[in-house]
Amino acid sequence: MKNLSLIINDNNILYDILNELSDELNYSISKCSKKDIAKIRSTKNLDYLFLTKKEVSGIRNQVLINKFPINIFKLIEKLNTEFLQLKFIQQSDIKIGDYTFNLNSREMKNKDHNLKLTEKEISSIIYLSNANKAVKINELQSNVWGYHSDLETHTVETHIYRLRKKILKKFKDNKFIDSTIHGYQIK
Repeated sequence: MKNLSLIINDNNILYDILNELSDELNYSISKCSKKDIAKIRSTKNLDYLFLTKKEVSGIRNQVLINKFPINIFKLIEKLNTEFLQLKFIQQSDIKIGDYTFNLNSREMKNKDHNLKLTEKEISSIIYLSNANKAVKINELQSNVWGYHSDLETHTVETHIYRLRKKILKKFKDNKFIDSTIHGYQIK
């Protein structure tokens, strides 16, 4: 977890204490003054927690510590928990095309709309996206549904048809899942 960073805002004493313990921590520590705030606001990197006494507008991932004295072990425990939650959230969002998919809440999002999806819908989209090519119906049937039979079933076609209909209705996008003679493909 060392690629994670704890940024301590205007608290040199707390910085010095945590810096002394840095070999035992799973994240790097840096301090921040008022002049560094604009740089942090503009960063695209979200692998940080911003430890501050009072909320600073425009900064993500803030942890407010405004009651002193504080037990250092409880603070470290709180920071570890916050970092775990941050990583969990970051790992749950994936970007496919113009959409973000939250694997935990099973939502498909763009800047204007959210769409709830089923687990099979998410699995189908991720499988199609990872394939980077058209995927035949029997491959989806086998790898997403676990059907390994030669029985005639229209489960996949029906499922993809309904999924495409949901996406069209919510996002007005009829090209996200393309149907070709070679199978289904994410565009």
